[in-house]
Amino acid sequence: MRIMIGKSSVEAVQGDITKDYSHAIVNAANKTLLGGGGVDGAIHRAGGPEILEQCHRLNGCDTGDAKITTGGRLPAKYVIHTVGPVYHDGKHNEPELLASCHRRSLEVALSNGVRTVAFPAISCGVYGYPVPKAAAIAIKTVRTFLQKHQEIERVRFVLFDADALRVFAGELERQGNAGKE
Repeated sequence: MRIMIGKSSVEAVQGDITKDYSHAIVNAANKTLLGGGGVDGAIHRAGGPEILEQCHRLNGCDTGDAKITTGGRLPAKYVIHTVGPVYHDGKHNEPELLASCHRRSLEVALSNGVRTVAFPAISCGVYGYPVPKAAAIAIKTVRTFLQKHQEIERVRFVLFDADALRVFAGELERQGNAGKE
């Protein structure tokens, strides 16, 4: 599923983000940036020690912020590390923090000349964010950013499983149609 925001495209695909050829992939990291489980562990394993070496020098990352490193051995030139919120009930600033993850990742991409970005489903794994709520926030934030910043040519949501893809694709279609009204 793909929609256009001006000259920029936003799409949802099923796959392994560590194999994505976007200029930058986004890592759903923990605050230390030193590796973990899920997407974070997979990116560190596939990218090799260069990523971890650079992460050591970044002194961690706050929830909702983003920092950039090399892509190491990944097909992507860069990894943008962002720390998503742990979901409690949606009443503890989680939506704002999740939106900030996406916005800050795109700001970091833009300031580093990155033109194509791939996101995972941030906070939807062990952090427990409900996928439908996360998809709505992620796509709305990306759409709003791209309306002002056409320098980013493509944003891709790379979802590991078919269920998450179905939710993100449905939300992408819903928001894409809403933008045409």
